[in-house]
Amino acid sequence: MPRRTAGGAPPDTPPARLSLISRHLAPDYPINTPYTVERLPSTIDTSLLPKTQTRKMSSQPPHPTLLIPGPIEFDDAVLQSMSHYSESHVGPAFVATFGETLSMLRKLFQTSDPASQPFILSGSGTLGWDLVASNLVEAGEDVLVLGSGYFSDGFADCLRVYGANVTELKAAPGQKPQLPEIEKALSEKRYKAITVTHVDTSTGVLSELKNLSALVHKVSPDTLILVDGVCSVACEEIDFDGWKLDGVVTASQKAIGCPAGLSISMFSGRAMQAFQNRKTPPASYFASMKNWTHIMQNYEAKKPSYFATPSPQLIHALHTALTQILASPLSERFALHRAASDRIKQAVADLGLKQVAGNPDEQAHGMTAIYLPESVKQADILPSLAKKNVVFAGGIHKEIATKYIRFGHMGVSVLDPRRGDIDRAVKALQDGLAECGYQKA
Repeated sequence: MPRRTAGGAPPDTPPARLSLISRHLAPDYPINTPYTVERLPSTIDTSLLPKTQTRKMSSQPPHPTLLIPGPIEFDDAVLQSMSHYSESHVGPAFVATFGETLSMLRKLFQTSDPASQPFILSGSGTLGWDLVASNLVEAGEDVLVLGSGYFSDGFADCLRVYGANVTELKAAPGQKPQLPEIEKALSEKRYKAITVTHVDTSTGVLSELKNLSALVHKVSPDTLILVDGVCSVACEEIDFDGWKLDGVVTASQKAIGCPAGLSISMFSGRAMQAFQNRKTPPASYFASMKNWTHIMQNYEAKKPSYFATPSPQLIHALHTALTQILASPLSERFALHRAASDRIKQAVADLGLKQVAGNPDEQAHGMTAIYLPESVKQADILPSLAKKNVVFAGGIHKEIATKYIRFGHMGVSVLDPRRGDIDRAVKALQDGLAECGYQKA
């Protein structure tokens, strides 16, 4: 396929104000364009393009390759599912699709326990925090938050909003709390729950879950184990039953490979029982398990039900994405993500660069956070990559935000090598650094 080009030239001045989270935007582009580069209009005349293509992008106009830690590039079939005609959200056809989607989530999370409860709500991954904080923890109860970056900090903030008494066990940027200090904290106080960010997207740090769960069950067996899996579900191993997890919250737009707009979660029978045993009503209305649990159960049983209107088109897209994921063993999917990650991280090392997550055992397989050379500024390298039709993300960890960039490698960009996304991105990074004056020592 011919090299894709961005539409429109960047303005000379950046926006006056950018939030910390919007540092992933190249400063030379307006904030209201999609991830730093305008897309070509959908009306582009493709009849003049060469007929021989190396990438199967038949339903998508030419566009820069999006390799941030989510949203990711989407498969054509998933996007085509989004164009489903309008239908009743309580009609038999949609109810059947929604029910199948909920059942497929059980396979994705690897749970066969009928007491486990999946939820699919309209919203972002952040809504998962509200679901946890407003239903599983009551005001004044103690929660231990394992801090590994920007998003674990956000989880802690959400819990505080609902009145939880939060203790944060924080690690330095690029690190995670270790088991001995977690054991010490658990032995000093009874915690209603412990939260862990499986992959903190701000640092690329991967937190291990299996041994953590075993430790919690040994030291504080009544403590609920709640996981932020927004940037890990579908690219990192999660054995919900085998590891005795109590909750995992995620979102549609990352490794699952479905457009943004769905909050997806799974809770154990123990977590659902903790909700039933609340002494006070849930502190949220839309995020209330009281309002949603029977809706989810009815849909999975193929019975129409209603509390608030879901997004039928997004559910169709998710159904397609999950069907694709489950067509092959999950172990193969995880192995492919590990292999791509290893190749990218080796390329980073070959360039003489370091990762924010310094310990190889603590590096995520769906993204890589890369420290820039001192001579290269984030404000220069991101536009350079964009000119090569590759979009990376800037740093957002408040202590090191301007010192690094983030390379997302999840889903179809990894699983379909014919696309060439990863090779193109690595080459763009090499060339971009050279253009910024960097030479390996």
